[in-house]
Amino acid sequence: MTTKTKITHSCQSCGAQYPKWSGQCLNCNSWNTIVEEIIAKNSRYQGYALGQPEVTQMSQVTLNEETRIASGLLELDRVLGGGLVMGSVVLIGGDPGIGKSTLLIQTLCFLSQQLKVLYVTGEESLQQITLRARRLGLPEDQLLLLADTQVERILKLAQEEKPRVLVIDSIQTMHTELLPSAPGSVGQVRESAAQLVKFAKQTGTALFLVGHVTKEGTLAGPRVLEHMVDTVLYFEGEQDSRHRVIRAVKNRFGAVNELGIFAMTDKGLREVSNPSAIFLSRYEKPVPGSIITSTKEGSRPLLVEVQALVDQSHMANPRRVCVGLDSQRLAMLLAVLHRHAGVATYDQDVFVNAVGGVRVMETGADLALLLAVLSSLRHRALPQDLIVFGELGLAGEIRPVQGGQERLREAAKHGFKKAIVPTTNAPKNKLGEMECLTASTLQEAVDHFKNLIA
Repeated sequence: MTTKTKITHSCQSCGAQYPKWSGQCLNCNSWNTIVEEIIAKNSRYQGYALGQPEVTQMSQVTLNEETRIASGLLELDRVLGGGLVMGSVVLIGGDPGIGKSTLLIQTLCFLSQQLKVLYVTGEESLQQITLRARRLGLPEDQLLLLADTQVERILKLAQEEKPRVLVIDSIQTMHTELLPSAPGSVGQVRESAAQLVKFAKQTGTALFLVGHVTKEGTLAGPRVLEHMVDTVLYFEGEQDSRHRVIRAVKNRFGAVNELGIFAMTDKGLREVSNPSAIFLSRYEKPVPGSIITSTKEGSRPLLVEVQALVDQSHMANPRRVCVGLDSQRLAMLLAVLHRHAGVATYDQDVFVNAVGGVRVMETGADLALLLAVLSSLRHRALPQDLIVFGELGLAGEIRPVQGGQERLREAAKHGFKKAIVPTTNAPKNKLGEMECLTASTLQEAVDHFKNLIA
């Protein structure tokens, strides 16, 4: 039987299909992302059936206890939710050269000492991978390698070798015989991932997929790729910094927005045991516009320095520039500062920065951000041993934040002696030598600010 083919047009961003080409995708509103794609009409999805499905009552479903395996990197285990779950599919994305392959090589070399693992590369040669493992001083005697890009051959060899952990580096280089389109296209990425995910679920193999990212920092390929996997991890880091941050944005086996922090060394990635220390800058004397806040990343509080610079603007529209913080929220908070504290910045340029390359997206840093702006505007420095956190509302009220006690304990552990916190987050018991100043409104927090700089 001759396989019929047809031509469709797919969006490279969201995977939506159209009968003809157009300049804009109507599903995700992206421009110039629709490309022509040839699909095999009678062969697509063949072999995907998992047998005759049956309707089952929830009370009759047998639950198997999740067995988690340590990856050898504590920070990676933290992001995964406590370890690697057999049968899970993990998608790792990050900029080129950020350390994705190094992270997986270290993990597999550790796991190979207790499990059978297979590393499939579609971008590097076997010699390159071996040289990297030897340069990092990793045990290489048990690690299985395969250089191939065809999914059918890879799955056939995987069924013969029966690895417990399988790595595909990267999913954009894979292609399947079911489709005649080029590797990296929407159809190839979707179909290749679907076959690999099916294999992982049927055999209980833990699967790592490495994904490319676009210039906007999102995973390349259709969004359906993120829905097919169990966990989505983003590997981030500044080009001029040796620190790397791995963040979970989706996790069916643990908490999302969990954060793991590594340091890139000549021996590979090393866990950072005290992550708060890398985000803190110790000055010889207090500096105006600098303040320390405590942000919650997953289950762990982190101390982050927030810097602000306020300068007179010579432009009709003063600039609002944020690095590591939400620029839209900064504009809103400056309006709250003017309305409820009488401090105007409409003729000032405001620049704010979260030190260390960390992204602070939670609202618990609102109060620290405004006090840093006020400190720079007045050119008065706050004490170096001060910690500030709290969420601000449009009515000028300071709302409590989640995990206030853990944040204070983390600050006390690093030697902070003073804190300005929401009234509801006031500790019931004294935390060492820490003095907690509470505030229920922005005006009360500004009054504390005036007393501290007096």
